[in-house]
Amino acid sequence: MHRKTNNRKSLMAILLGVGSAIFAQASMAVTYITADRLIDVESGAVIESPLVAVDGDRIVSVEANAQVPEGALALAGMTLVPGLMDMHVHLTGSSDQHGYRRLAVTSERAAITGVKNARTSLRAGFTTMRNLGASGYADIALRDAINDGDVPGPRLFVSGPAIGITGGHCDNNLLTHEYEARGKGVADGPWAVRAKVRENFKYGADLIKMCATGGVLSKNTEPGAQQLTGEEMRAAVIEAHRRGAIVAAHAHGTEGIKAAIRAGVDSIEHASFLDREAIRLAKKNDTVLSMDIYVTEYILSEGERAGILPESLEKERKVGGRQRESFREAVEAGVRMVFGSDASVYPHGQNARQFSRMVEFGMTPLQALQAATINSARLLGQEARLGSIRAGKLADMVAVPGNPLEDISVMERVNFVMKDGQVFRHDSRDF
Repeated sequence: MHRKTNNRKSLMAILLGVGSAIFAQASMAVTYITADRLIDVESGAVIESPLVAVDGDRIVSVEANAQVPEGALALAGMTLVPGLMDMHVHLTGSSDQHGYRRLAVTSERAAITGVKNARTSLRAGFTTMRNLGASGYADIALRDAINDGDVPGPRLFVSGPAIGITGGHCDNNLLTHEYEARGKGVADGPWAVRAKVRENFKYGADLIKMCATGGVLSKNTEPGAQQLTGEEMRAAVIEAHRRGAIVAAHAHGTEGIKAAIRAGVDSIEHASFLDREAIRLAKKNDTVLSMDIYVTEYILSEGERAGILPESLEKERKVGGRQRESFREAVEAGVRMVFGSDASVYPHGQNARQFSRMVEFGMTPLQALQAATINSARLLGQEARLGSIRAGKLADMVAVPGNPLEDISVMERVNFVMKDGQVFRHDSRDF
């Protein structure tokens, strides 16, 4: 009996020792980050001298004016904001490959380009992105490579090939009829659209993108003209929502915007020609607008050198200014908006240039930050784990010099990036 008691005591001592060792390792694993201030995008509050504790991939606490432990990452002069989120990018595309130059790019080459652009985007502070349209399911392969830890990049939500009509914005219209070139997502009629939606999900898409109207950068399409019918768009929405997935609709023209909203899409991309009814419908249906209001400057200044077709440049001269007017009207009306840059039309990594334009055309700096954080998280249905620096959420955060609520342009100078608790950028250090 005495021997059994001693054995039990020995076993307990071993277990306590193991437990202490595990606790010590867990404590050592906690990373502490401090800065001059932190912006709580949910409340709008500014937390002075914050101390953020990160354990693994999660934020475990956020305190104000707390004692800073030894070994903490001290970001003097910096402001912490949540990891940025861009809801409209094309990571497998390149800003110098427009027009006919695209015909020389294979899906395999595009995927490799995507690896480069993913790293660039992450280092620019964008820890989550929605990729809307890619050939050959290259965006799905890129997402999986990032998730598997093979390459660095943002957390991706991807659509696969965009769905649209024959000869529409999402088709390949650059070659003559002899080549019989056809976009992977082309579908005519509700049942054909349903089949394409099902096919995209079969091969791993997270969400659906469709083209409700013509576009600026496609050949022989009119941005203001509706393409998919309301019935076709409704078929896509039903199929996607049945799977719990969201639908993004490329839509410049007024009637196409309204038809897409009535069909139940979750977000309107571009939304260039809004009218009062379109704004009212967006508010009534809680449809999110994603408006790329910086990109017009790149298209008109650099587009010709980048291979953009003359007809596309002419279309942009008509669309860009009107889109900015629509943006201002939508902000004033209180329509829910997210940050969408359309990066690849202009260089990846320069996404944050849009922040200053969002403020110039009607948003407060806080609203612009919310568009690129908590609003985007809500669109994705990810607000419980993304979009703000709160205990329990994933440890995605960036730091910028100065205070973006006073000068939003500092968002273009990110010099600290953490995603899932891992530091990918810190001043001059390379990761």
